[in-house]
Amino acid sequence: MSRRAKKSTDSVPDTNAPAVRADRWLWAARFYKSRSLAAEACEGGKVEVNGHTAKPHKLVRVDDTLEFPHPHGLKKLKVLAVSDKRGPATVARLLYEDHSPPQDADFDFFARSSFRSRGSGRPTKRERRETEWLRRR
Repeated sequence: MSRRAKKSTDSVPDTNAPAVRADRWLWAARFYKSRSLAAEACEGGKVEVNGHTAKPHKLVRVDDTLEFPHPHGLKKLKVLAVSDKRGPATVARLLYEDHSPPQDADFDFFARSSFRSRGSGRPTKRERRETEWLRRR
């Protein structure tokens, strides 16, 4: 009988479970308009899979958690299904469960149609810089 300790199967990922690249899954789930934009987000260290920074080639499986910044706020998702094909939004919504924190009240400020009153003309350079500063916050 061998004296080696058996490895725990809890820490070893199931290699038979279906998996897909992180950039492909983010694109198929419709969080990015193109796969190259999803890959850039992964390369920039913005996407985390199960608490670890993910490169575009990181494999995503069912029950993984993804966390990444999005124009609509921080997204925290649980993967319910994997797909490498981009389909309709109704199908893409079935790929994940959203656990994102609620949005700030300040976010609604940018949803308004205009920051300036109609007929006030073109914004000055100072006004443009102030608007850009607010958007970066």
